[in-house]
Amino acid sequence: MRIVGLTGGISSGKSTVSNLFKANDVPVVDADIIARDVLKKGTGGWKKVVAAFGEDILLPNGEVDRSKLGQIVFSDSSKRQLLNGLLAPYISLGIFMEVLKLWIKGCKVIVLDVPLLFEAKMDKWTKPIVVVWVDPDTQLQRLMARDRTSEEDARNRINAQMPLDIKRNNADIVINNTGTLDDLNEQVRKVLFEIKRPLNWTEFWLSRQGALSALVSVVVGVLIFRKVS
Repeated sequence: MRIVGLTGGISSGKSTVSNLFKANDVPVVDADIIARDVLKKGTGGWKKVVAAFGEDILLPNGEVDRSKLGQIVFSDSSKRQLLNGLLAPYISLGIFMEVLKLWIKGCKVIVLDVPLLFEAKMDKWTKPIVVVWVDPDTQLQRLMARDRTSEEDARNRINAQMPLDIKRNNADIVINNTGTLDDLNEQVRKVLFEIKRPLNWTEFWLSRQGALSALVSVVVGVLIFRKVS
């Protein structure tokens, strides 16, 4: 199984690239979706976060007010680290379970869409690593336009993340998303060709097909050994 790491920064266009992968029948495990699920009312993640940040972050229906929580953690690095630490075990387990489901289905190539791929040290489990990059000015303007937020708030949110240039330097594949949507589509097409190439031997043996092949080989070997004996 080939596990492709996909990451980027806020307003870099990572979600657009992720959707393009899905549209081309590449399974995507989305860490953002898992993070939302582990923070639903009554879950273990919800209980941990409410205990740490108080009931002031809750909506009238008891769900977490994500906007309010976001304002708190984006303006305070210690609280952001606290939140990440509380949710990391639940998110990691959720990602593992989704990957396991796809492995059982026999998927040969999957994409892990993880905003904190490097920060969470999950890059060591993925190859290749795809980073969606934009220049700082473009990132800032897109974020302000998308969220209708002030420049100060947008800069705080961008600065709360690992700089895109550092992520780009650690990437195997870089998608430059400063151009048009057509430019992006063309780059994604090339990336699809790269990640869909035949599995190498290591990836094959880690796939369900490889595991079954190994099992069959062992069974056949045992049967031959018994017959000879």
